[in-house]
Amino acid sequence: MKYLITGGGTGGHIYPALAIAKEIKRKDKKAEILYVGTEKGLESELVPKEGFQFRTIRVKGMPRKINKESLVAIKELIHGINDAKKIIKDFRPNVVIGTGGYVCGPVVYMAKKKKIPALIHEQNAFPGITNKILSRYVDKVAVTFDEAKKYFKYPDRVLNTGNPIRKEILEINKEEAYKVLDIDKNIPFVLSFGGSGGQKTLNDAMYYFIKESMGKGDIQIIHVTGKRFYDEFIDRLKKDNINLNKNIRVFPYLYQIPEAINIATLVVTSSGAITLAEISAVGVPSILIPKSYTAENHQEFNARAFENKGASILVLEKDIKENTLNDIIYSVIQDKERLAQMASKSKKLGKIDASERIVELINTIVK
Repeated sequence: MKYLITGGGTGGHIYPALAIAKEIKRKDKKAEILYVGTEKGLESELVPKEGFQFRTIRVKGMPRKINKESLVAIKELIHGINDAKKIIKDFRPNVVIGTGGYVCGPVVYMAKKKKIPALIHEQNAFPGITNKILSRYVDKVAVTFDEAKKYFKYPDRVLNTGNPIRKEILEINKEEAYKVLDIDKNIPFVLSFGGSGGQKTLNDAMYYFIKESMGKGDIQIIHVTGKRFYDEFIDRLKKDNINLNKNIRVFPYLYQIPEAINIATLVVTSSGAITLAEISAVGVPSILIPKSYTAENHQEFNARAFENKGASILVLEKDIKENTLNDIIYSVIQDKERLAQMASKSKKLGKIDASERIVELINTIVK
């Protein structure tokens, strides 16, 4: 069978698409998979590395206000529709799967024009505009949050499958993880990171938490700044004569995030869909600081969904002051009963079989 998968722009769209592609291959070794993205999108780097066939179309995101860029975007959209039409004609897919981002628009739309079965996956509690439009045409809509269902015109087509995650998150040996990260399992361990690119507001809040925690032996901290903020963060520590010790470490990037998530007492992070899918798959309590500048402010919607279920504490960027996190973090990690309740509720939100659910859903729409 032939599967055409499309999704791009950010890792939040690409990684779920790759997880779905891998699950398809696991279930059907003879499956032919073509991934369609853009030439300059992150997908053009990530997808070929995973060994999947990759083709591109020309398309740009539409500006939120009408201006000169709108005309350029419309022109590119027309090119994108023609490119998608040619790719679909050449590849002749049995089904098309879209995971979001503007690249999905022309591909999924043309698929339905050609009467090819199609499914889209929405990662966030507040859907992106492309998926809201495409939901009118596709056969099925897979979502990560129940809260997203009300934003789609045809709720009978919508099913909560969860968000596909990388399998290694679930395969971590915790005893080995404690050794690899040099973490004492008897002392509370706080992991903080602002998504793959970092988050300035979270960095500022964690700076003051680290400053207060120096010299204390009752806590362990690993803070990941993001590469673009690392030098500034370290310079700030030096300026205030703060010398990090074994219990408190700061990194620009951490390759062992799967290990760290699995053994963390508490995670402090932004609320991207992939991060939330991973921490809930493991069942970790969290403090969420949604990035206020994301499209449609979707991170706040994600964070509120977790807070409403009792899995997380939500702190908005605008409410962050110097010591905002200090009392919150200590009050949580010193309350074992609260930690256990939050962990349990986080685990209930996790769907470790999201990829399998989506592939099963795909199979129901293929004639």
